[in-house]
This record gives sequence, structure tokens and C-alpha cells, in this order.
Amino acid sequence: MADENLTTVTEFIFLGLTDYPELQVPLFMVFLVIYCITLTGNLGMIMLIRSDPRLHTPMYFFLINLSFVDFCYSSVITPKLLVGFLARNKTISFNGCATQFFFFSSSVGIECLLLAVMAYDRYVAICNPLLYTVIMSHKICVLLVLSSFLAGFANSMIHTLCMFQLPFCASNVINHFFCDVPPLLKLSCADTFINEVVIFAFASIIEISCLLTILISYLYILSAILRIRSAEGRHKAFSTCASHLTAVTIFFGTTLFMYLRPSSNFSTDKDKVVSVFYTVVIPSLNPVIYSLRNREVKDALRRGLERKIFC
Repeated sequence: MADENLTTVTEFIFLGLTDYPELQVPLFMVFLVIYCITLTGNLGMIMLIRSDPRLHTPMYFFLINLSFVDFCYSSVITPKLLVGFLARNKTISFNGCATQFFFFSSSVGIECLLLAVMAYDRYVAICNPLLYTVIMSHKICVLLVLSSFLAGFANSMIHTLCMFQLPFCASNVINHFFCDVPPLLKLSCADTFINEVVIFAFASIIEISCLLTILISYLYILSAILRIRSAEGRHKAFSTCASHLTAVTIFFGTTLFMYLRPSSNFSTDKDKVVSVFYTVVIPSLNPVIYSLRNREVKDALRRGLERKIFC
């Protein structure tokens, strides 16, 4: 009788971001504008860096990859969210949910690792400027980026296998707008303690190792900046790190709040708001942060516009 009552889930139903029908269209327009900004900003950043030879340095090579990850990151979540605002049937297949979960978690891991790599790059540039081109050679930069992608995909594969080998037999209604860890764990009719421990452990390894790399790098950077005698020199050295520090603070602040806390502390409504911020808003902010706070990017954009006007 117990076996007869168990049904295999073949699709999931999203409850979405809000239950109020009058908010569906306005929210659709808002998130459509944000998504367009994300696509334009990140693809524009990639094209700008590739087209300007003065930006062909390790820092901007990492920034190209960060923009690519942000583009993919947003595209995994936002189109389905936009469809959900207008569609009556907010369903996703079991395999579609697993695919979305895999690419979402891999994007989070890769972005985390790339931010750590960029912190190390700033450390070498400021603390060892004479050896910068030797230490951060093109081969080393490519290896660092490939390692970030491989580690992110491996970590995501572990998360996905742990999550989707669970039996989902109680309900297929996800109280969220995408396939995320907390709402999926709530749907399982099995004991999820081991899965939570494994997911928490691997997420902690990635997050904490990246945070330690960033903190140690910036401690050395701060020490080197304080030894610079001229105020102009200190300002110039710090300005090269300001954009990265801003991106790190926003990204790690939201992800640490979401995932490195006990499952008993999860609040669905609060988590939806935080999830919107780091899945939709943050990918659109990074190009703005690096363009507004980075003089080299602004100069490259100005040169590009002048070439177009001249032509």
C-alpha cells in the first residue's frame, strides 16, 4: 500500500514571485528592463575589452570571463521568471529543473572562484609589480580561468546528484520562482540530513576558500598601499581595487546569507527577495560597477564612441 501511494514527480510547478495578479505585468516590465541591461552591459563589456588593445591585460581577461558568467547566470533564471509572470501554467519538467539547478549552481561557484582569482591578480599587480607580467602570464591566466570553470562544474555536479536522487513524492509545488536548494529540500519525502550536510560542506569549502583568498590578498594590498608615500599613489593603487571590492561585497554578502545558515532559519518570502537580488540584479550591476568606477574602462568606452562618431 505504501508503494502504491508513492508517485514519481515528472514536473514541478512554480508559485512564482507574487500571488497578486495586478503586479504580474508591472513586475514583468521591471525585470525585462533589468534583463536587457544585464545582456547589454555584459556583452558590451566583453566586446569593449576585446576591441581595445589597451585592455588586453590579465585583469580585463578575468573581467571578460566574469561578464560571460554573469550573462549565463542571469539567462538561466530570468527568462523562466519572465514567462512565469504572464503564463498561466508555471511548470518545469523534472529534467529541466535539474538542468536549471546545475547551471545555476555552477555559475555561482565559477563567479565565486573568479572573484578570488581577480583578488590574487590585484595582489600581484600591487605587491609585485616588477614580476607581474611573469607571474600573471597568459598561460597562467588561462589555467586559472579553466580551473575555476572545472571546479565550479564539479561542485555543481555533486550538488545536482545529491539533490535529484532524492524522492519527491509529497508535492511538486515549488514555493519559489526557480529550482533552488531550500524549496527543493522541503519537497522531498525522505530524510534530507545527509544531503544538507554534503551540500553545506562543499558550499562552505568553495565560499570559505575564496573568501580567505580575497581577505589575505587584500591584507597584503592594504599593507602595500599604506607604505606608498604620496597620496596620489595611494589613491591610484586603491582605485584599481575599488570595483572588485564592491562586486565582492555584494556577491558574497547575499550568497552567504542564503546558503551558509541552518535550514530552520529559512523564510520563503525573505529568501525570494534575496534570491531576486543575487540572481537578477547582481549580474546587471557588475558591468555598471566596473565601468563607472574604472577609469580605463571609461577611457576605452570614450575612444570607442569617438571612433564611431569619426567614422
